[in-house]
Amino acid sequence: MIDAEMILRWLHVAGACVLFGTGAGIAFFMLIAHRTKNAAIIAHTASTVVLADTLFTASAVILQPLTGWLLAQELGWDLTEPWILSSLILYVVTGVFWLPVVWIQIQLRNIARIAVAQGTPLPPRYFKLFRIWFACGFPAFAAVATILWLMLSRPVLWG
Repeated sequence: MIDAEMILRWLHVAGACVLFGTGAGIAFFMLIAHRTKNAAIIAHTASTVVLADTLFTASAVILQPLTGWLLAQELGWDLTEPWILSSLILYVVTGVFWLPVVWIQIQLRNIARIAVAQGTPLPPRYFKLFRIWFACGFPAFAAVATILWLMLSRPVLWG
């Protein structure tokens, strides 16, 4: 028989997989498109990335805290347990890096679309924004990977 705990665990783990997998996939496809320096390829890829971030990542970002809180309630876990508190802090850190990345992806898409429409090369602003986008990905990805480790191992961090 499937109970509430099992459903909540599944939803929470599935959400974590979506966050991690979508983030990794988006980073990979954006990097590969960027390396071509072809505005049409970048515009198309960035359009898909923005859509994927909107549909998958944003949905998971909203549902993760909800399923985590419900799961903690179901299991009787205190949200101030060190591994949970650390996960919540890292979740905020991830958001601090992810929100600018979403805006930058939209800008990269728009810049590439304009370059295609005007038949011009990508402007310096595109490359500057891409470097910022790329740099923001490392701490966000590391934070999500650490959250996954914390969820799986539930280590005693202090106290």
